[in-house]
Amino acid sequence: MKIQSICCLGAGYVGGPTMAMIAAKCPDIQVTVADLNEARIAAWNSDTLPVYEPGLDAIVASAVGKNLHFTTDIRSAIAAADLIFVSVGTPTKSYGIGAGRAADLRYIESAARLIAEVSEGHKIIVEKSTIPVKTATAIKSILAANSPHGATFQVLSNPEFLAEGTAVEDLECPDRILIGGETTPEGHAAVEALASVYAKWIPRDRILTTNLWSSELSKLVANAFLAQRISSINSISALCEATGADVDEVARAIGMDSRIGPKFLKASVGFGGSCFQKDILNLVYLCESFNLPHVSEYWRQVVHLNDWQKSRFVEKIVRTLYNTVNGKRIAILGFAFKKDTNDTRESPAIQVCRDLLHERAHLAIYDPRVSAENIREDLMIAGVPRELIESNVEVCSDAYAATENAHAIATLTEWDEFRALDLARIFELMLKPAFVFDGRGILSLDSLKAHGFDAFAIGKGF
Repeated sequence: MKIQSICCLGAGYVGGPTMAMIAAKCPDIQVTVADLNEARIAAWNSDTLPVYEPGLDAIVASAVGKNLHFTTDIRSAIAAADLIFVSVGTPTKSYGIGAGRAADLRYIESAARLIAEVSEGHKIIVEKSTIPVKTATAIKSILAANSPHGATFQVLSNPEFLAEGTAVEDLECPDRILIGGETTPEGHAAVEALASVYAKWIPRDRILTTNLWSSELSKLVANAFLAQRISSINSISALCEATGADVDEVARAIGMDSRIGPKFLKASVGFGGSCFQKDILNLVYLCESFNLPHVSEYWRQVVHLNDWQKSRFVEKIVRTLYNTVNGKRIAILGFAFKKDTNDTRESPAIQVCRDLLHERAHLAIYDPRVSAENIREDLMIAGVPRELIESNVEVCSDAYAATENAHAIATLTEWDEFRALDLARIFELMLKPAFVFDGRGILSLDSLKAHGFDAFAIGKGF
């Protein structure tokens, strides 16, 4: 089956960039991204994209209006497509059975019902959202029971392995493309059809094919293993502070072991983002569902350690500032969960700021990509009262404005511009003693000390 038209349901962090890259690399395929969110679609059709990723503007511009389209007309997009990516949200349930752990699949189900209602002929449905194992079974049953036009379907799993901040690079030259399908002639044909799209720019030896269940599970396991490495080195950072060891030196030493490797061994205030915590909790619930309590508890501890690391960081700030931050100005440098993205989902900065506000600190927050509106909204969702945000949160236009008359600085995102700050200027702006709490290990303790700061870095102490 030759793919001539692709539709993607969902214009978020995954759907938009992925479809833009497919359109740019496959000019013979019409690619349509459909979403009910009118503001989001309007942004994709403007010069100010809703997703910030280095290089994404150029990729979108190269194809939009030619073979890349963004629309709210979901039904027409589905009807015209040979292949439909489902890239809708799968948040963690906040209610009922599995609350706090299980994935909420209502948007997946809604998408499947709409596809069944609109479709004619044969279509390939591709799970792009992160979903629990065996979700394909539910999708297939919904499609089979709700197709008034007698359409036929094949369901594939094609999880994304993008890292925010490097999504364009990851799409251009991925470690692997994973496609799972049914072990039937029809399933193999559908897998080959999707593989042929990616093969336009990705070597065949990087396109892996598996059965559906292996593909669905691989996404959860990959994120769980990466998060586990971060929590592991963060646990050692506490031991380093207690013993006088340097966590960066420890990480370098163990990372040179070829069996371990150096990646994801950077101690920090904690991991964030839309995937890690959500996917680990989904894995926990999956293990509980299959009566594997020891396995579920093992993975639950990765999340517990991450939460503890953020709490430990806040406690260090409070205790250092003479056991009170009430009324004290603390400059927060960075609010996104990592550099080169405007995404704040599960950002460690949210919990750190929330806890400092509960201690009645006055926060002066600066992030080069996150808007003041998003910062305030995230804090409100985290449980900070509106009146406390209005009275104790100031969103600044640059790092120097944030640090003026500040008692302390907390670096919470590893933006490159923070590495190049004029430390002498900042020291003059701040109240004395001038404290720095480096939650990302991006500032030189020696340089900070030479300029007169009292500086703390995770895994190194003062």
